[in-house]
Amino acid sequence: MAPETDLTGWSSLLLGLFALAACIAEFRRAGTWKTMLEQMVASPAIILNVGLLELVLGAIVYLANPWAPQDWLASLMKILGGLMMLEALATLAVGDLYLDFWLKHVGEALRAWAVVILLVGAALTIAGIHRLT
Repeated sequence: MAPETDLTGWSSLLLGLFALAACIAEFRRAGTWKTMLEQMVASPAIILNVGLLELVLGAIVYLANPWAPQDWLASLMKILGGLMMLEALATLAVGDLYLDFWLKHVGEALRAWAVVILLVGAALTIAGIHRLT
């Protein structure tokens, strides 16, 4: 498949770059993610918009990638897209409770989560670049 039409490679690369950029923001200004979650809990409008955006992006990732057990990256991206949609629906349905749970149980460990997400983002970025070249 030509690199410009490889949706799996592009979705992996772009999702990985998004994760890396979000982590850089958290590392540059510690507490950014916690503030973001607090602001979301306080605003039903933000919850609705974030939930809708994640639902659309998750659907795009899910629909762009086939379930193909012989293609581990495509299958992984399909799973990630499905998880994004499930999280979006949870955010839309019970966003205040869902986000409050994350704040209470992970709030102090957000830096550790940022490291995990950084590693996942780097892996997705490298896999996407490798697939597209």
